[in-house]
Amino acid sequence: MKKVTEEPSAYRHLEKQSTRDLLHHINTEDKKVPEVIGRLIPDIESLVDTITDKMLSGGRLFYIGAGTSGRLGIVDASECPPTFGVDHGMVVGLMAGGDSAIRKAVEFAEDDREQGWEDLQTYQISKRDLVIGIAASGTTPYVVGALERCRQNNIITACITCNPGTPLAQQADLPLEVIVGPEFITGSTRMKSGTAQKLVLNMISTTVMIKLGRVQDNRMVDMQLTNDKLVDRGTKMVMDKLNVDYPTARSILLESGSVREARLKE
Repeated sequence: MKKVTEEPSAYRHLEKQSTRDLLHHINTEDKKVPEVIGRLIPDIESLVDTITDKMLSGGRLFYIGAGTSGRLGIVDASECPPTFGVDHGMVVGLMAGGDSAIRKAVEFAEDDREQGWEDLQTYQISKRDLVIGIAASGTTPYVVGALERCRQNNIITACITCNPGTPLAQQADLPLEVIVGPEFITGSTRMKSGTAQKLVLNMISTTVMIKLGRVQDNRMVDMQLTNDKLVDRGTKMVMDKLNVDYPTARSILLESGSVREARLKE
């Protein structure tokens, strides 16, 4: 299988280039990513609508990946509870090697074709759920094996990959092939491929949460009030909605426990 992600960079002798030239070239490559994603919006739409239907029926969303791809899934999943106020088990990120691999690579963890399914089983995965495999290469055994077993158990699967015609896409009911081309540093998929995956994950989780009613107008009314910055943001939302001064709004917010509840006190 030909891997676009492993093709040589269009730029040579990087060590001889000036700092400004390096930055300009990286920026030039990065600009290509949103254009590619824009052409995939109909496919992303289908995936978002499927996820929303699953969650409205009590299902969960799982991300599973390895390396950079796995970390990006974990970041997106971990931001859903504080941003949208959902339970921590509603969007789950898993990666090869477990939590220790978030900071430090676990050698050969991604090569175990059975471990991904075993990790999903610890969450009592079922056909009510949906699993998105994330792998720039589209060949990571940990991810491919997990999706294969999911399909065998009638669990809907999707994927985000940056190569065409991959084994991962073959195991996905809803594949997203985000082909952003060779990396600035040959094979360094933490760059354009990682950016593409991050943008797509943002689109998926944000749109799903809006469709689940977790946003009012353009405000994060269910965000968790876990620090002074968020309390301040929430206070200003309440001020705007209730037309009251800052101390009053803050008092109402802290008494209510959430922006959503506070904004109902008209």
